Amino acid sequence: MKSFCIKNNNDKILNYLLSEISNLNSENVYVSQNSFKLYKNVIVHYTGENEKKFIYELSNILMNCIVKFYEKKIVKRVVNCDFFYFEPREKNTIYNNCYELLDDAESNEFKLRKEKIFDCLVNYISEHKFFILDGFVNFRLFEYNSLVEECVDIAVNKYIIDKEYKEFIELLRGYIHSQKNRTDTIHVIYSNNEPIVLDEQQNILVYDNQFERPKYLSDITFSSKDYCLNTLLNLLPKKIILHLLVDEDEFIETLKMIFENRIMICKECNICKTFSLLNVY
Repeated sequence: MKSFCIKNNNDKILNYLLSEISNLNSENVYVSQNSFKLYKNVIVHYTGENEKKFIYELSNILMNCIVKFYEKKIVKRVVNCDFFYFEPREKNTIYNNCYELLDDAESNEFKLRKEKIFDCLVNYISEHKFFILDGFVNFRLFEYNSLVEECVDIAVNKYIIDKEYKEFIELLRGYIHSQKNRTDTIHVIYSNNEPIVLDEQQNILVYDNQFERPKYLSDITFSSKDYCLNTLLNLLPKKIILHLLVDEDEFIETLKMIFENRIMICKECNICKTFSLLNVY
């Protein structure tokens, strides 16, 4: 017979375990709950002959329990310890970024985290008769905790990048609103992720590639999208007509956020047809 005792004081966790273990399809599994001085115990007895299968089934239940009830707690602990300097509002954004990553059940990282928990549980239950669940999560699942911490790092980096991106957009909006328009209409042909800028007479413009850069940034390579944006900011047109020969992407969304109501989207005018016939894309 194999017996194992799970010690915990969280009623939601205890009820979850009692329900899941009771649902095991075996006549040889007996589960009960007892309360002692320090902990409430869920006790499982297995009287069958396939002990390995029982350990795997119990480990699977406990693995899902840890993911369900502990993962977000670990995230908050790591954020409050390692990134305490963020404001509460910022932390909430980081939590949500991290939860989105952790909940992606199709990702390799999700599967790897569950594998690390499962393997550790199987080894521990095979050799021991009880554990305190909180202590097991905090002090036995080293690799699992490290994987969650890596996810937090990714979520923090995403928050910082998104924040800087929004500040960049606001800075350019402020610049546009503080300047006078220097031209009336500009056309931007966008195909194969490459923009082409036309003036009001539909002549192709040479990009303004004169960036004011300090010496330590001289090794940065700029793309045609950067040059296109720089040209538009220097020309400051009243209206920008975007001729899209491909689906909208991040660059187009950026232009729309910066220039707002100055942007018009076109997909079927003569310019679009002409560049389509030229096989630009």
